[in-house]
Formats: sequence, C-alpha cells, structure tokens
Amino acid sequence: MMNELSFGSTIAVLGGTGREGKGLAYRWAKAGCQIIIGSRTSEKAQAAAKEMSELIGGEARIEGLSNVEAALKADIAVLTVPYTAHRETLENVKTALQGKILVDVTVPLVPPKVTVVQMPAAGSAGLEARQILGAGVEVVSAFQNISYEHLLNDEPIECDVLVCGTSKIARNAALKLVAAAGLTGWDAGPLENSVVTEGLTSVLIGINKLYGGTRAGIRITGAGNSKPSIS
Repeated sequence: MMNELSFGSTIAVLGGTGREGKGLAYRWAKAGCQIIIGSRTSEKAQAAAKEMSELIGGEARIEGLSNVEAALKADIAVLTVPYTAHRETLENVKTALQGKILVDVTVPLVPPKVTVVQMPAAGSAGLEARQILGAGVEVVSAFQNISYEHLLNDEPIECDVLVCGTSKIARNAALKLVAAAGLTGWDAGPLENSVVTEGLTSVLIGINKLYGGTRAGIRITGAGNSKPSIS
C-alpha cells in the first residue's frame, strides 16, 4: 500500500528542467520540501538545481540527478515533460517508481493545433501513464491548468487545481502538494476523469489566444469550504 505524503517527503520533479517543472520545484522548495530535479542527464539537472537554489537562497534543499536516480530516491514523483517525451520517460523510470505515487502533469498537446483537444488512445496522458507503469504505481493527474508564469512569481494564483487519481490515498498526497505550492486543490475523482481536466488545457490556451492573455485558469465555486491540510 502506498504511504501518504508527509511534510518531510522527498519530491522528485522528473523532467524538471522545463518551465513548469522549475515553477513547481520553486514553490515546493520555498515551502521547505526536499526537492530532486530530474532530467535525462544529471548535468542538466544539477544546473537547474543550482539555478533554483540561487533564486530561493537560504536553506533551500534542492539537488539534481538523472530521472532514474531521482525516481529511485523520491517518496513521490511529479512528471513535467512535454507529451512527446511522455512514453519514453515513463518507460525509463518504470522500475524505479514501483510502489510509489506519480503525479503526471503532462498534457497531450499535438502541435500545431494546441487549441484543439486531442487525447491519446488510452483516453488521457494520465491513463496512458497507468498503462505503461502498471498496477504497482499509483497515478495522479494534476496541475495541467496552472500557467508556469504564475509559479515562479511570489503572487497569489487565482486558479484551482483539479486532482484525479487511482486511489483516495494518491489523490490526498497530490492535494497536499497542491497546498504546499500555495494553491487550492479539489478531489476530482478517479483517473478516468483526467480526460476532462487535461482537455481543459487546450480550451484555456484557446481562450488566451482569443482574448490576448497568458494566464487563463479555472475556479470551482459553490462546492463548500473543506480544504486539504499538510500533515
């Protein structure tokens, strides 16, 4: 059985040298979490970790390793790669992730029509991850609708995070990550629902293009006031 996330857990951000990965790592490191930035090469990961440490300063706990090494050391992993690298990355870290939780941030965007929802045969990137990794890994789909431009700024983010996953334990772990990043998260049910949450990204990109913005997001209203807490 998977363990729930605790505040002292080590978070590996696989493919964490990109903008979304850096943004999430920045938020979690500022909250005091132990962060491992993963990349195809440890050199690239170490450079990103150094950049983030200098940006945060103080007692930031960030290191850089290869994706496989990061997955092995992590209590929970977060995948932030483009969809073109999704399958290859998952196949490389499959063994290292067994018995753990993976939070998949990937959106199956297919250029040039990124404003059109185009889901893979599995139904969503999250469901595809589940197929590749097998039953030994709990998979959560989350954070797809948060602009990286928000994450690297110390500002309130007026956008909620919908969390879909293979179990309540896995979703609760991801909700604690959401809270640690200073965001509001909602349990959006089983992983099958990720077809909707991932597809929203293309809708938001289209809204940004149509109205000249860069930070379109979503808010949940009228659903009550119960929020997850970090233990």
